[in-house]
Amino acid sequence: MNTMTYHGYTARIHYDERDNIFVGRILGIRSIISFHGETVTELRQAFELAIDDYLADCKEMGVAPEKPASGKLLLRLPPEVHGKAIIAAHSAGKSVNQWVTDVLGKAIDVKF
Repeated sequence: MNTMTYHGYTARIHYDERDNIFVGRILGIRSIISFHGETVTELRQAFELAIDDYLADCKEMGVAPEKPASGKLLLRLPPEVHGKAIIAAHSAGKSVNQWVTDVLGKAIDVKF
């Protein structure tokens, strides 16, 4: 997946062969924000403008802008998986939260 990031917001990018343009859409928020450009430079400018406009609109309306992630992740797991995760975490000398953070970080190639 091709992405761009600006002010903590990430957009998925794809090329539309029919219209001969790059198209982007912001990920991780309920608001639908999309943008496009014929070149990567135009696409980057459109992306940054879309985010800047979104943040300005939120400020003008007096609402907090959505953030792609709060840092909280609630999961429903089968009891067997939950139990084995607790054992694995404690065996590693970690809390379940830290163990899950490490495992997910490795799965998506993020270093802590």
